[in-house]
Amino acid sequence: MRAARLIKMVLLLQSRPSMTAAELARELEVSERTVTRDAQALSEAGVPVYADRGRAGGYRLIGGYRTRLTGLARGEAEALFLSGVPGALREMGLDDVASAARLKVSAALLPSLRDAPDSAAQRFHLDAPAWFREPETPALLPVIAEAVWDDRRIGVVYRRPGAPSAPAEAPRRRSADEAATVVERDLEPYGLVLKAGVWYLCARVGDGGAFRTYRIDRFDAVEARAEHFSRDPEFGLPRYWAEQAERFARSILRAEVVVRLSPGGVRRLQYAVDPLSAREALAGAGEPDAEGWVTVTVPVESEEVAHTQLTALGPEAEVLAPGSLRERFAADAARLAARYGRGDVS
Repeated sequence: MRAARLIKMVLLLQSRPSMTAAELARELEVSERTVTRDAQALSEAGVPVYADRGRAGGYRLIGGYRTRLTGLARGEAEALFLSGVPGALREMGLDDVASAARLKVSAALLPSLRDAPDSAAQRFHLDAPAWFREPETPALLPVIAEAVWDDRRIGVVYRRPGAPSAPAEAPRRRSADEAATVVERDLEPYGLVLKAGVWYLCARVGDGGAFRTYRIDRFDAVEARAEHFSRDPEFGLPRYWAEQAERFARSILRAEVVVRLSPGGVRRLQYAVDPLSAREALAGAGEPDAEGWVTVTVPVESEEVAHTQLTALGPEAEVLAPGSLRERFAADAARLAARYGRGDVS
């Protein structure tokens, strides 16, 4: 355990000019006193860790010290080659760069670990696109990806949701209808997200404006500007995307349905409705009645969508409200009873 922590400490100091004891303690999840002891142990082992005293002090490596990758275990080496997404890199125009990087890392590994890339590739494969759709790479993705890497501002022409695609050679002057559905923006491109085969750009509007999310296949034109922008150090792409995804999921849940669920219905609810809806419904469930059924309030997009989703639960659910939805299920039940109660199979 301590050996792994010491290696991590060296790698942290190798990746940054200097780190305070508090920063190292936070990264290593130990106390500052433990950081001091670990630094002393590394120094005694020949690793040139130097401690700067004073308020602005910290720990750093001196003499250009670099550690090699020969300390990787097999599992670590295999996991390293799982960290990339080959298809996504290819779509962004980074396949050659990534391939060169993998070769360099492979060359630095111990001979006993040289088969790690093939071992990982034969056991795990990421297929990002959703089922039953032909994945399409947005033509402008490589240009945007390059701007993201370089922190370079871009000017874009963006179609609002529902607007038709632009022709191959868009007219220089747009009609009034086109102007209402097409937006021109200056953006600071912060990050790219690939979600179920669809590429999204997370960007800040203008100079220090709000962060917004754009579907890249709705861009009609992208122009990389000459000037760069300074990234907000507080921005975290995974956190931003998670917050946006949850906000979107909540924004479409505009109605509620009250349902009684059998124990089987409780287990199957997460497969019938949106996962966020299922979590909130079950979190607020009451105590089971004498038959073991519970009453829940399910957030839904609309009554029409709820009818389609809850039909999948069959006899394991009973809609209590709204009354109009209950009437629809009662009519469905009557039709099913009439159809299956005929007694003839032909």
